[in-house]
Amino acid sequence: MTLRLIIVSLLAAVLLACFAALGTWQVQRLAWKLDLIERVDARIHADPVPAPAFDAPVARDADEYRRVSVTGSYLNDDEVLVYTPSDFGPAYWVLTPLQRADGSIVMINRGIVPQHNGDIADFDHIDGETTVTGLLRISEADGWLFSRESNPDEQLWYRRDIGSITQAKGFERAAPYFIDEELTANSWPRGGQTVVSFRNSHLSYAITWYALALMVIGGYGMLLWHEIRHKN
Repeated sequence: MTLRLIIVSLLAAVLLACFAALGTWQVQRLAWKLDLIERVDARIHADPVPAPAFDAPVARDADEYRRVSVTGSYLNDDEVLVYTPSDFGPAYWVLTPLQRADGSIVMINRGIVPQHNGDIADFDHIDGETTVTGLLRISEADGWLFSRESNPDEQLWYRRDIGSITQAKGFERAAPYFIDEELTANSWPRGGQTVVSFRNSHLSYAITWYALALMVIGGYGMLLWHEIRHKN
């Protein structure tokens, strides 16, 4: 065996192992994603359960998109508007603290209000005790690559960072999550705007990696055929 063939054989082995491993990893990710989609679908259609206590442990995999309900009174004076693009154009999420009977706070995302209705006088408020049903969501503490940074001092919010919002408001007994309220009416703010969709390209990725592995096998086979033919 020539030195060139040894080097090519080692390179082909490394590439084959890498491509096959990546393909297998994507198959595993596909199984995980399908399981996640099934679990989330079951959660959003389940009967609501009581929202966790403000100091209860909450995890993304175990709790996000769980359908919950909570009873309390809105603290409308501490409402927060979080800028977001939407189907209605530039808009705000309306996050209003709900104070439970034990004094703890849960931030309720009451829904979308278009930016031109962003004055608090331009949308509905609820006084007195009320019960909210919706989907439990995890705080958006980390921004996207090009997202703007919130400015708590100026009350400018660009993501639903519950920790920063409740700290800025001085709430000491606040839940670390928020609740996306379900659609209850067609007035503003409009609930029921949770997007429950998951990008699932793992199958196409797996096919790509396995195809590259087959190409390595095919290319190496052609090289061996050429070497054997040349010797003969």
